[in-house]
Amino acid sequence: MEISGQHRFSAPRERVWELLLDPGILQQCLPGTENFVEVGPEEYEARMKIGVAAIRGTYQGKVKILDKNEPSSYRMEVEGKGPAGQISGDASIELVADGDATIVNWSGNANVRGTLARVGGRVMQPAAKMIVGQFFNCLEGKAGG
Repeated sequence: MEISGQHRFSAPRERVWELLLDPGILQQCLPGTENFVEVGPEEYEARMKIGVAAIRGTYQGKVKILDKNEPSSYRMEVEGKGPAGQISGDASIELVADGDATIVNWSGNANVRGTLARVGGRVMQPAAKMIVGQFFNCLEGKAGG
């Protein structure tokens, strides 16, 4: 599954960069996140309650930040598993200064396996876009925009 999008922040690029890489802010803004802790340099473990269609559960996951080019881009590798399946993937984040604002371009690929893929497959992309939208709207509030 591939998803991509863009979000415009009414905040400078450096501020948006800080927010996108702050574990405390990420825990507050990622929907369903119960725990988000740094376990190594640029490596995090997370526990999230997520529901897609009729499949709901608590998922354990890992996030690794790679190829950082501060304050303009980075890559993430993610993996997670829960009662209904597993997910792995990667995403690219690009921050573009736009005057006093910042445009964040994002794209990602996810490989979903298990019951989640079989039952939730057709609703995964809309659900993922909704979660990403909630995440960016929360970050926008933290940025003061």
